[in-house]
Amino acid sequence: MQSHIHYHLKYLKQDIPAGLVVFLIALPLCLGVALASGAPLFSGIIAGIVGGLVVAWASGSHLSVSGPAAGLTVIVFNAIDGLGSFGAFSLSVFIAGIFQLILGLLKAGLIGAFFPVSVIKGMLAAIGLILIIKQVPHATGYDASFEGDESYMQETANTSLVEILDSLHFLSPGASLISVVALLILILWEIDIFKRLTLVKMVPAPLIAVLWGTLFNLWAGVNAPDLAVSTKHLVSLPELGTLGNFAAQLRLPDFSYWTNPAIYKVAGTIAIIASIETLLSLEAVDKLDPHKRVAPANRELKAQGLGNMISGLAGGLPITAVIVRSAANVNAGGQTRVSAFVHGVFLLFSVVFIAPYLNMIPLACLAAILLQTGYKLAKPSLFKELYRKGWNQFLPFLITIVAILTTDLLLGIAIGMVVGIVFVLRSNFHQALTLTKNGNHFLLRLHKDVSFLNKAVLRGHLAKIEPSSELVIDGTRALFIDQDILETIADFLAAAQDRNINVDIQGFSIDNISASSGH
Repeated sequence: MQSHIHYHLKYLKQDIPAGLVVFLIALPLCLGVALASGAPLFSGIIAGIVGGLVVAWASGSHLSVSGPAAGLTVIVFNAIDGLGSFGAFSLSVFIAGIFQLILGLLKAGLIGAFFPVSVIKGMLAAIGLILIIKQVPHATGYDASFEGDESYMQETANTSLVEILDSLHFLSPGASLISVVALLILILWEIDIFKRLTLVKMVPAPLIAVLWGTLFNLWAGVNAPDLAVSTKHLVSLPELGTLGNFAAQLRLPDFSYWTNPAIYKVAGTIAIIASIETLLSLEAVDKLDPHKRVAPANRELKAQGLGNMISGLAGGLPITAVIVRSAANVNAGGQTRVSAFVHGVFLLFSVVFIAPYLNMIPLACLAAILLQTGYKLAKPSLFKELYRKGWNQFLPFLITIVAILTTDLLLGIAIGMVVGIVFVLRSNFHQALTLTKNGNHFLLRLHKDVSFLNKAVLRGHLAKIEPSSELVIDGTRALFIDQDILETIADFLAAAQDRNINVDIQGFSIDNISASSGH
C-alpha cells in the first residue's frame, strides 16, 4: 500500500498539470456529447465527474480517462426518445453498469486481445484525422455544430468536410488568430531548445495556450471589438455556485420502468457497445503508454460497470474509456491514474465554483490543443512505418481509417477487424506450411498448428512434387495436425507409389489414417 502511495506521489508534478489539461479538453466535450445526445447538459458533466473520481481508481489503467463518449450519442438519443423520459433512460444506464460488472466477472475482457495491432493503430490514426476535421471549424470560429469529440455523431464524412470548406470561407479573425498562436505555442514547447527553459519545464503548453486565448479575448473585448470572440464560441457551463445547488441537479432513475422490457434491451446495447469501445481504447492507450504498462481488461470492465451504475443513479450519461481524452492525457505528460482523478476533481470544482471564469475560455484555443493531439495520433511517420511492414499490416491499417472516416467508429473498426482477420488467415495459410527444393529432394515442413484451413495450400505444395523424387514431410514443429491434413497426406502417399516418389514422414504418424479413396 505504502509503495503504491509513493509511486503516485512520485509523479504528482506531471500528473496534476496533465489532469488540468484533460479537464480543459473534457469540459466542452462533456457538454457537447450531452447536447448531441438530446440529454440535459448537466448529465454530461456528471458522467465526466464519475469517470474521473470513481473509474480512475477502480480501473487498472494508469492513463485511460473515462467519461461520456460520442460513439454512444446516436444510441442515447434514440433510447431517450423511445423510452419517453430521461429518468427511464437513467435506469437503463444503471442496469447497463450491472451487465458490464457481470461481463468483467465472467472475464469477457479477453476479447480485447484479439484486435490486430494494425486495426488499433488504424483506429488511432482515424480518430486523429477526425479530431483535425472536427476541430478546424472551432479553430476558425465557424461552429455549425457545437460538439467536437472523437466521432462524427450523426454526421457523415461528407458533411464534416463540407463544414471545413465552409469554415475556411467564413473565417473569424479573432478565433483564427487565437488558434494559430495557440498552435505555435504548442509547437514551440516541443522544440528541444525551448524544452531546456525553466518555464517550459514547469508549465504545460496547453495551459499556456488556454491562458493566451482567454487573456487575448478579454483584451480584444475592450480594445479591438472586431477581434473579440462571441459568446457562442466560448465554453458554456451552468453556474451553480454551491455544492447544494450541485446536489439539487442530480436525478435518480425512474425505477417504475423496471418491468419494461425495452429498458433491458437498451441496457444490453449500451453495455455491449460501451464495453467494446472501452476495450479498444484500453488497447490503444497501452500502445501510447511510454512505460508500456498493460491494463487488466477484466478489471476495466468491472470499473466501467461501477461507473455506469453510479452515473445512472446520479442522472449522468453512459461512460466509456475515451481515447481522445486518454491520448490528450499522455500528450500532456500524465504518468499515473492521479491525472484522471485530478481531471474529475477539476470538473466538480469548476462546475460548482468557477463556472463564470471558465465560460471566458474560447473554444478556439481548446481546438488548437485537440488539433495537435490529432496530428500526433495520425502523423505521417506512422503511415510510413506501417507501409514498411508490408501490405499485411498496411492494408488493414488503411482500410480501418477509411472505413471509420466514411461510416462511424464502431462500424469502421468492425470492417477493419474483418480485413485484419482475412490477412492474418491469409498469412497463416502460407506460414503454416513451407516447401523447399534441392535438386530432386523436397522438404515439406509443417509449422505450429496445421488445420483444415491449410488443406488447399497443402494440396498445392504436394502437386509440385515431381515424379521419381525424394520427399521429407517434417512435422516435428507442429503442435497440432488436423484430421483433414492427415487424410490429405494419406491420399498423396497412396498415389506417390505410382509416381515413384519416396516419402519420409518425421514427427507424426498416419498409420491409423486411411486414404479417402479407401473410405
